[in-house]
Amino acid sequence: MLGLFKDSPVMGKASAIIQSPNDKLFNFIGIDLLVNYPRWSPEVKDLEKLTDGPIRQGVICRQVRIDQGNRSESTFKIKIFDAGMRICFEGVSNPYRCDYMIESINSADSRLTFIFELLSLDLHVRPFEKLVRIAVQDGTERTVRNIKKLIEAEQVDLK
Repeated sequence: MLGLFKDSPVMGKASAIIQSPNDKLFNFIGIDLLVNYPRWSPEVKDLEKLTDGPIRQGVICRQVRIDQGNRSESTFKIKIFDAGMRICFEGVSNPYRCDYMIESINSADSRLTFIFELLSLDLHVRPFEKLVRIAVQDGTERTVRNIKKLIEAEQVDLK
């Protein structure tokens, strides 16, 4: 009976080959997070760094989002900042995780894998868990498509 209410994360995962070297892709997602995150995730209406210095492990940021008409504010902390390979941040005020993993395929192409996890659901949302799972998966796929489109357009502009 206790297992009925076990909190399991809601996860979405998407991956794509992107025409960009891994270091440029990482810089786009990681180093330039404050500039580019609202570009690939237009739901982000306000984003600010709350700690001093460059984007790195331990940095805390605050974001304001409007998702399907609902405004939310959260803070997140960069938990993993592995240059050229991975950036992962977790919600401080809300239980979520965003993990961007970059694999070099060759000198011109990289594979981006993005995983988004809602680490727990509020009790009043649990009856809609299936819909939440669909929305999370759709969101991860849209995120990867947006990043691919933005960075590949920048690569073309540089030529």
